[in-house]
Amino acid sequence: MACIWSENSYCTRRQVGALIVKDKMIISDGYNGTPSGFENICEDENDVTFPYVLHAEANAITKIARSGNNSQDSTLYVTDSPCIECAKLIIQAGIKRVVYKRAYRLTDGVDLLLKAGIEVTHMPSEEEK
Repeated sequence: MACIWSENSYCTRRQVGALIVKDKMIISDGYNGTPSGFENICEDENDVTFPYVLHAEANAITKIARSGNNSQDSTLYVTDSPCIECAKLIIQAGIKRVVYKRAYRLTDGVDLLLKAGIEVTHMPSEEEK
């Protein structure tokens, strides 16, 4: 489902989707992209991602903050393993479990989640196995 949600992203280099689930219900979703009100262009003419582009996890977590819902003890499903910045947001949001499909080249985000006692599960696609 997070993979399907990632298709909403206008980013060309990498499309990432995230869903936050609590008590078997989706309580938030997000995909990587520009902040509200910005043009939906994520990369410059050299294919470098603009620094203001939000990650899917950050989009999903900030949606919860705006909605008044609570992500404590929830599960985050995300297409790609979280970066270090998103890992910090995940910890602060009280998310207890992260499930991802594709491993990112840097592992510091996953390492931080594990250090914080968050359950992390890699569910690779057939191509990654």
